[in-house]
Amino acid sequence: MSDASYRDAIFSTPLDRVARFSFDEQVVACFPDMIRRSVPGYGQILGMLGLIAQRHLRHGAHVYDLGCSLGAASLALAGSLPPEAFRLTGVDLSPAMVARARETLAAECPDHAMEVIEGDIRTLDYRPSGMIVLNFTLQFLPPEDRDAVIGRLFAALEPGGVLVLSEKVVDPDEADNAWRVERYHDFKRANGYSDLEISQKRTALENVLVPDTLEAHHARLARAGFPRSLTWFQYLNFASLVAFKR
Repeated sequence: MSDASYRDAIFSTPLDRVARFSFDEQVVACFPDMIRRSVPGYGQILGMLGLIAQRHLRHGAHVYDLGCSLGAASLALAGSLPPEAFRLTGVDLSPAMVARARETLAAECPDHAMEVIEGDIRTLDYRPSGMIVLNFTLQFLPPEDRDAVIGRLFAALEPGGVLVLSEKVVDPDEADNAWRVERYHDFKRANGYSDLEISQKRTALENVLVPDTLEAHHARLARAGFPRSLTWFQYLNFASLVAFKR
């Protein structure tokens, strides 16, 4: 298995036509670098997953990592919990992501009961679970499909289970939102992205990644049946929520 990861330079040269963003082999090859340089607080979110699981996950329960990409959340949980503490299913729609995630988890966590399957989280036949991680995944679904997905996840969670939902968000106040976006672009520049890369990636993600407000997320969780949810982390226009099922 090759664990090579390359620097993200996908949008570094001028493109006559910027294609819609997709999780193809080119993105897989540089994904760890892309996430590290593009998502403020990603490492902190991963680091907290194990602590949340230690507090809320019933011993031996099943866990979903939905939109698992290369399995970073799964690896974080395996690093915090012994093999007998949980069983995990990672799900991703991208065949390239699934193939690499399977290799990585088999190499890094051979004693943990972890599988990765190719599937659409909108139609998956969910098994009862104690914890579901949805890290920067819901934002890529059509807005009209999101309520149904969260409803299905609520139904799949066991009593006492938790959903961790991390998303890029938009601020309802136009001026506040503009400030967050400008500082986010500063964050990316500080991590080595050029103005051309920032602009072209923004074009590629248009109508592919459609963010909600935090208020919309909490309202959706409440509609699904979650009696309690809270925003436990926010860094600029990126946030993570936790929702509890009684």
